[in-house]
Amino acid sequence: MSTALALGRARSDIDVISRAGLPLHTFMDEATAVVERALPIVGGCLATLDPSTAMVSSSRKFSDMAGRNEGDILWARVEYGEEDATSIQSLVRTGSASIGMHDLTHGRVETSVRMAEVMIPHYDFRDEARAVLRDRHGAWGALAVFRGDDDAPFERSELEFLDAIAPSFTRGIRIGMLAQVCAARAVRPDGPSVVIVDRDDAVAQASTGAATHLERMASAPNAGDPLSLVHALVASARRMARGEADQMPRARVRTGDGIWLVLHASPLGGAGERAGDVVVTIEEARPQEVVGLVADAFDLTTRERDVTAQVLRGADTKEIAATMHVSPYTVQDHLKSIFDKAGVTSRRELVARVYFDQYMPRREEDAVGFFAA
Repeated sequence: MSTALALGRARSDIDVISRAGLPLHTFMDEATAVVERALPIVGGCLATLDPSTAMVSSSRKFSDMAGRNEGDILWARVEYGEEDATSIQSLVRTGSASIGMHDLTHGRVETSVRMAEVMIPHYDFRDEARAVLRDRHGAWGALAVFRGDDDAPFERSELEFLDAIAPSFTRGIRIGMLAQVCAARAVRPDGPSVVIVDRDDAVAQASTGAATHLERMASAPNAGDPLSLVHALVASARRMARGEADQMPRARVRTGDGIWLVLHASPLGGAGERAGDVVVTIEEARPQEVVGLVADAFDLTTRERDVTAQVLRGADTKEIAATMHVSPYTVQDHLKSIFDKAGVTSRRELVARVYFDQYMPRREEDAVGFFAA
């Protein structure tokens, strides 16, 4: 049983950590360590999500789940391929708070496909508590913690603790994505890589660069099997093909070395052995594909987003004022607020910050393709 004092202290510690400007993977390590100390658990996983689609974009396992990847791909198929009121996307859609599987199923956790097919047979976990980490821009992550057969189910006070720390986790993930420094050398983009998954969920084909991208996605410690991200997209694409979903599966993923990738999946047409194939495309994200995510991460207002877009196009204050039908003084007020939120002092720094320092160094070092001016 977790004491109110311990949970209150943990909540305060996570709030402080979330405001420290830590890179994403450092924040994930430090914040989950606090959860591990505060709650009696046998395993846990913190996942980041693409806020526009709620597709998983990375994960960090902790406690006894660290280093155990045997159920990752099956989890992805079940999580994104089944209609389940407790799935991440369902919780996002309904705006639900944290849930406990034992509490929700009145002790019959095996009625959940996720518990029956993944958590019980692969990990011997008998209860799960999960919370979606969201703000007004969307869901940035999901936190799940587990207990075993000999443990008491999660109590209401512990689920309320997850509710209480969710805003801090959301903040830490948003800030962490922006604080992650690009450590990769400039490379000449060779175009997208593809992975084709057949109807039996086996990787039928993969292009040359796919393995490199997958290695990048798995470069952080305890990150899980990167193919689980691929299979999550595949499962979601199949649901779309059956008419059960109307959103193209897509995820923007930031790798351990700071590179942004974009992954999306599409069902392939075909007959015979090729029926049911899904192609997953992986490529380095272009600036325009991450600008919206950056604006959300900075928590910019609609007007501040409009001003930022004009700055990125090279417009000066008078041009922005004329376009937006406001005074130059109003534009300056918006710019001051944007600079404060982005932690910069000039338009030049803002442009570099918005492009996550991924694109700007490459323009200077080895400008080719869309990196070129």
